[in-house]
Amino acid sequence: MPSLLDIRRRIRSVKNTQQLTKAMKTVSAAKLRRAQERVLSARPYAQQLRKVLGNLTARLENISHPLLEVRPEQRILFVIVTADRGLCGAFNSNILRAAQTFLRSHAGQNVKLLTAGRKGRDFFRRRGMSIQREFVNIFSRLDYSHARDISEAVAQTYTDAECDAVYVVYNEFKSVIQQRVVVEKLLPLSRAELRETDPQPDYIFEQPPQEIFDRLLPRYAEVQIYRALLESAASEHGARMASMDTASRNAGEMIDKLTLNINRIRQAAITREIIQVVSGA
Repeated sequence: MPSLLDIRRRIRSVKNTQQLTKAMKTVSAAKLRRAQERVLSARPYAQQLRKVLGNLTARLENISHPLLEVRPEQRILFVIVTADRGLCGAFNSNILRAAQTFLRSHAGQNVKLLTAGRKGRDFFRRRGMSIQREFVNIFSRLDYSHARDISEAVAQTYTDAECDAVYVVYNEFKSVIQQRVVVEKLLPLSRAELRETDPQPDYIFEQPPQEIFDRLLPRYAEVQIYRALLESAASEHGARMASMDTASRNAGEMIDKLTLNINRIRQAAITREIIQVVSGA
């Protein structure tokens, strides 16, 4: 049975851990507020850019672009977006589980990996899988330039016909306590999805529509990757805040149990001493 000194040391250790988890929860809550604002601001921009591309596609008869070229999917580039740090519950494990499921379903194809985040890179590196490109330590100060770098690497790989399709997996931010794992096709872009079925106003373009389309299509790929990074960052902060809140509550319950245990030991010791005094009298 542990002594009173051991229990006091255990209580002190749990209290120190509880202080850390509460501090991490506070920091994650502050970061989540900013990340959530960025996500909500990026979604309308991506939707409007998609509408503009659909409007251009509807007015171009012979539309052509390297990112629209459809080829049989024999070689796939898989973009895996995870976190750079842990202590965020099942955030990283859900992504890695979905990535492994995707790899098993495409076992007969040549799948190359591009990882954004340290956890995904370390996970697949330990399993001996080759990683074509890696982007780590980008979520501490996430910027549009990071999405541009990833988009350039992805677009260059697809344009050079080194891959036939590009897929991305990330956590979509739904709420503070809810994230949804999304696996979606990034390239090639579908002409049918870009075309708008609803009637659109007859715009007058100062530049040729094909030239505008050639400039906007790579930007659309950048925006989609940037939105995925923002969604993942907001989901990470939400998952970490919920995880640290649970850890703080568990630490509080453990402190209560240890305090009750130490009180019982002290009461038993006092009772034993009283019995010895009475017996001696």
